[in-house]
Amino acid sequence: MKKTLAALLFISATVFGQDVSSGSFKKLKDITEYNLVFDYTGLIVDKFKSEDDFLADKMKKRAEKGTSEDFKTSWFNDRQKRYEPKFIESFNKRFDGRVKADKGLTSAKYTMKVKTTWIHPGYNVGVSRSDAKINATITVFETANPSNILLEVSYEKMHGDGAFGYDFDSGYRISEAYAKLAKEFAKDIK
Repeated sequence: MKKTLAALLFISATVFGQDVSSGSFKKLKDITEYNLVFDYTGLIVDKFKSEDDFLADKMKKRAEKGTSEDFKTSWFNDRQKRYEPKFIESFNKRFDGRVKADKGLTSAKYTMKVKTTWIHPGYNVGVSRSDAKINATITVFETANPSNILLEVSYEKMHGDGAFGYDFDSGYRISEAYAKLAKEFAKDIK
């Protein structure tokens, strides 16, 4: 029975691409509050070399329609309006109020930093679709002493799906990937 459980845990970690590079989840067991910080520096989008290259390509395609600036504005606004709230909601609901993570939580002794390293926005053109996916590294450290890292773990290809095939908006698809990331991280803490 123990061998079967260990095998299932190994498969689960492999499927979801979790990789602990520092610390351990055990160090988080008594933490009840996290100040949450999101970091998008150095972000790679899909097959492009940089986020700037991705934006240049998408804006060029939308320039004739006059929607290029709208796309760029939406791309950046989705972080605070969609991705971050979705992560927070998904993480907090897993703990039924026993553990809380939020931005600007100054009472928290520990900080959780979510650094997104890669995004595949996915697509939905009606007859064909692809889920959004993200790679991110989550680092938990003592707020007053950031060099005291309790855990650093990376997740790869967290899928964002939903809306039963009606997810035509990339912001929605990507926000669902953040919900999945939070769900997996909370599960790993538990």
